[in-house]
Amino acid sequence: QVQLVESGGGLVQVGGSLRLSCVASGRTFNYYTVAWFRQSPGKEREFVAGITGNGADISYVDSVEGRFTISRDNAKNTVYLQMTRLNPEDTAVYYCAARLVPVVTDVSGSYRYWGQGTQVTVSS
Repeated sequence: QVQLVESGGGLVQVGGSLRLSCVASGRTFNYYTVAWFRQSPGKEREFVAGITGNGADISYVDSVEGRFTISRDNAKNTVYLQMTRLNPEDTAVYYCAARLVPVVTDVSGSYRYWGQGTQVTVSS
């Protein structure tokens, strides 16, 4: 069982940056693949980025490639999402999710554990 807690969301202007954190409970966090998803009103939940337990496999959705960076510190049971050059289309609730399979997937139903989400709002 893994519990995930996101933090770091907030209000930022266009072109600004934010760093989201996802802290996990449990002693086997390094075995979990973790992904960030986002959802804005009226839209489906969208995969943003994912990273395997050892960091060997990292994947991004095309719209954030080159602007967002996912990383993890297994000693701190934490996965980060560094977001730069934010634009209004990035406004959403951001969720972290985890699964034990050591492959990143963009299918939300493949992740068993979810956090409660953190709101990111980019103002123009």
